[in-house]
Amino acid sequence: MYKVLKELKVDLGERSYPIIIGQGLLGSFDLTPWVSGSQVMIVTNETVAPIYLEKARACFPGKVVDVVTLPDGEQYKNWQTLNLIFDGLLENRHTRQTTIAALGGGVVGDMAGFAAACYQRGVPFIQLPTTLLSQVDSSVGGKTGINHPLGKNMVGAFHQPQAVLIDTDTLSTLPAREVSAGLAEVIKYGLIRDESFLDWLEQHIDALRDLDAAALGEAIYRSCLCKAEVVSLDEKEGGLRAILNLGHTFGHAIETYAGYGNWLHGEAVGTGMMMAADLSFREGAISQADKDRADRLIQRGGLPERAPEGMTEADFMNLMAVDKKNVDGRLRLVLLRALGDAWVTAGARPDNLRATLTAFIR
Repeated sequence: MYKVLKELKVDLGERSYPIIIGQGLLGSFDLTPWVSGSQVMIVTNETVAPIYLEKARACFPGKVVDVVTLPDGEQYKNWQTLNLIFDGLLENRHTRQTTIAALGGGVVGDMAGFAAACYQRGVPFIQLPTTLLSQVDSSVGGKTGINHPLGKNMVGAFHQPQAVLIDTDTLSTLPAREVSAGLAEVIKYGLIRDESFLDWLEQHIDALRDLDAAALGEAIYRSCLCKAEVVSLDEKEGGLRAILNLGHTFGHAIETYAGYGNWLHGEAVGTGMMMAADLSFREGAISQADKDRADRLIQRGGLPERAPEGMTEADFMNLMAVDKKNVDGRLRLVLLRALGDAWVTAGARPDNLRATLTAFIR
């Protein structure tokens, strides 16, 4: 029997949708109220399918369910793999009334959502995230896309899901490295918008790494609540939503340099948030104590503290120049005015930025 722990809504008027958080949801929870047609295409990957595919099927009673199984890994988040989804949809004669269900982590969710945005110019989709990172971040908010060799997530679309179903039981099969990667995004919410959540995380970070069910449920709920509030205020990142990218400009540069999949997204974001805190300190926005506090929590999350071996200042600058927040060739970064208060600025002093990059280069 399943148990719903929390439920909240992303408020986007007629396109609002629920986020349902609970235990034992896959295999038991009926998602057909969010499926308008008779067809469902589950998009998953080779790692997740053997564990959760049949449970996901059971969430769509009475529907014709087909499956596309993708290779697993960030390195496959590209046009070639995306076409496998379109192949499956066309071969099985899916119509404009089909619903795509993304079963997996952030890569599956991003690609399935992008396919949904494009197939017959847009079909509905549902998110069934199975990693901590996808549950607290990528499954919520409607950002979809693929990577380009020159930049991460540079090709995509905003396409909101019909619903997000988060089964915390799926986290029991996650490797410790994936848990830490997800915690980077959890910590982010405390740093950008909610210092009280930061206090809570400092008390419960060890329980989260140990996959304590109660702690995970609370962390996922508070993370999703923060993201839902931001997305409701700024769906397409015209202003406020950009604060959700704390650490991501540095982090995306690390991922691209290292080769997609060699660093997990959350690992790169963890290092990127430490760099953002360092630059915020150098800019005089936060104190040494605040910087140290942010660093300690990120370190306790089990995240890397330095850029990849061999990465240079020039590598960072060249890769950060290809960032979606940049305007008219000006590098814009998310920095901290205080713990729990982030902002976007193009005004960081070049000498401070160079000093930060130097401090994190091995």
